[in-house]
Amino acid sequence: MSDLTTLTIVKAHEGLIKKEFSALELTKAYLDRIREEDEKIHAFLVVLEELAFSQAKEIDDLISLKKETPLLAGIPLAIKDNILIDGIKCTAASKILEDYTATYDATCIKKLKNAGAVFLGKVNLDEFAMGSSCENSAFVQTRNPHDLNRVPGGSSGGSAASVSARLSAGALGSDTGGSIRLPASFCGVVGMKPTYGRVSRYGLIAMASSLDQIGPFAKTVEDAEIIFKTICGEDSLDSTSIEREDIKREKFDIKKLRIGVPKEYFIEGMNLEVEKNIRQAIKKYEELGVKIEEVSLPHTEYAMPVYYIICASEVSSNMARYDGIRYGKRSSKGENLLDTYLNSKSEGLGDEVRRRVMLGTYVLSSGYYDAYYVRAQKIRSLIKQDFDKAFKKVDIILTPTSPCTAFSLGEKTKDPLTMYLSDVFVGAVNLAGLPAISIPCGKVDNLPVGLQLIGKPFDEKTIFEAGKIAENFQAPIMGE
Repeated sequence: MSDLTTLTIVKAHEGLIKKEFSALELTKAYLDRIREEDEKIHAFLVVLEELAFSQAKEIDDLISLKKETPLLAGIPLAIKDNILIDGIKCTAASKILEDYTATYDATCIKKLKNAGAVFLGKVNLDEFAMGSSCENSAFVQTRNPHDLNRVPGGSSGGSAASVSARLSAGALGSDTGGSIRLPASFCGVVGMKPTYGRVSRYGLIAMASSLDQIGPFAKTVEDAEIIFKTICGEDSLDSTSIEREDIKREKFDIKKLRIGVPKEYFIEGMNLEVEKNIRQAIKKYEELGVKIEEVSLPHTEYAMPVYYIICASEVSSNMARYDGIRYGKRSSKGENLLDTYLNSKSEGLGDEVRRRVMLGTYVLSSGYYDAYYVRAQKIRSLIKQDFDKAFKKVDIILTPTSPCTAFSLGEKTKDPLTMYLSDVFVGAVNLAGLPAISIPCGKVDNLPVGLQLIGKPFDEKTIFEAGKIAENFQAPIMGE
């Protein structure tokens, strides 16, 4: 039997239905690989071997009874450790939550369980999803499978690395300002951020509530679409979630597709080889009859400052609950309530989380609220209007996912600003609430490059279809 961890979700499903192998064998193949490879990569915070085998056995019983089997039944997945699974620890990679055990399932987990997915374990992230490199975890440093001396990207670095290293067939992550797409780009896998509200956030540990969205990682665009279709939909437990059919289109015709290329996204300081790869992909689309049009997103330069003002403000609000009294580990030091609050937070939270809490608290404070927060929200509206205007002329917008390939471990930790700039091409998408996907687009110096396709609200279908074409532009770079 060939290595089962090389199979896509589609191929694994076919093999299970034809009884070429069992769900138990498929799960064992991944668990064996985790045992062999994860000592180097550190993608997993906890491996759920017992749970995985019991879930796999249920699917084998289902198949033997010739019952209808969903596409994800028996498929081993990894789950970012800020998404709750009932009865399993959920730390958000923070000391303050290291003893917290979830008491309910996130809605997306409930849907995956109903589809028969197998949970291999919880994977690493930047603490409370705050970071672009996965170096801010309180527990381990996840490494890029393509070069162990480089970062996997963040915050969903464990999810991307697990798929890239074939430690899982797919994974869930969360994307607040590029946290799915950036690591997907750095690790050479597919990562997709749905339209805001398309996937319920119930059971996701909140970072910035108007920006957060759960989405899939996978080996192929088709696999990512399968996971997305399983977890999307309205949820009464999340008032921002919405049930929407895909935008009605005729059968997808590549020759009718209009792709916009924003002039503001090819910037000075961008890796020239990365730009070359993206330009080649644009040329290949053109050769297939796609109409390529230059578009302008004039407020792009404000996207990062606006993102970090709004994000930090919402972080400050969401993190207030972790005071050692209501939530989180309580410090044993302190003579009074204020001491307990201060010591619990300083002992339990890392530098990046505290930095963002302080920034957000400052922005929301009296005298600065109008100057920073209100102004940022006004510019957020202008950024959304830029996209609305561009989408009157084109169906999707094509950009690089990142201006560079994966950088070295420790390279940007001492300068938070250069770290924040890693998100320069991805943050605006969250501000506008749009769907976007990162697809592997060749390599530079043996490191993956990501191509980003941005869609109209609730038009995931078009970016999936266009993405399936883009992934054929070069040989697969997965699983080396």
